[in-house]
Amino acid sequence: MQQELEKKFLSDFEKNQNIVHKICRVYTTNQNAHNDLFQEITIQLWKNYGKFRGDSKFSTWMYRVALNTAISLYRKSTRTVKTQDISDFTYKIQSEEYDDTEEQQLKALYIAIHKLNDIDKALIFLYLENKAYKEISETLGISEVNARVKMNRAKDKLKKILTP
Repeated sequence: MQQELEKKFLSDFEKNQNIVHKICRVYTTNQNAHNDLFQEITIQLWKNYGKFRGDSKFSTWMYRVALNTAISLYRKSTRTVKTQDISDFTYKIQSEEYDDTEEQQLKALYIAIHKLNDIDKALIFLYLENKAYKEISETLGISEVNARVKMNRAKDKLKKILTP
């Protein structure tokens, strides 16, 4: 019974693990923190897998557990001393034909997303994942109307951050 549960979990997890990586990217700023958060989310998913009833898609349940774990850890981390990653100070040599416009835009977007509060981060993340408002509302446990209102406010905040 336990082995079957483990097999099913591993199968479901492997099909959807990019969800966890994307959430880690939104809530962390370096690879070590990403790895730590990925591990913590995986542990929480496994601990709670027995409680997954299948009322929603596995990916929706996975988003919910992963976002709740990331938000909880993010809130705890805001109480600690902030440090800067050494990679922030390294310089990269780029060839002349390399156009990093898209990379810079993505980097600016992630920097802006990091400035949002935890709920707004989750909303924007799910929006960028092309999730429908119905699935966003189910994942975050709010009404669909509330998800739309919060999304518009979060988009406005992002616009203000990106175009001061």
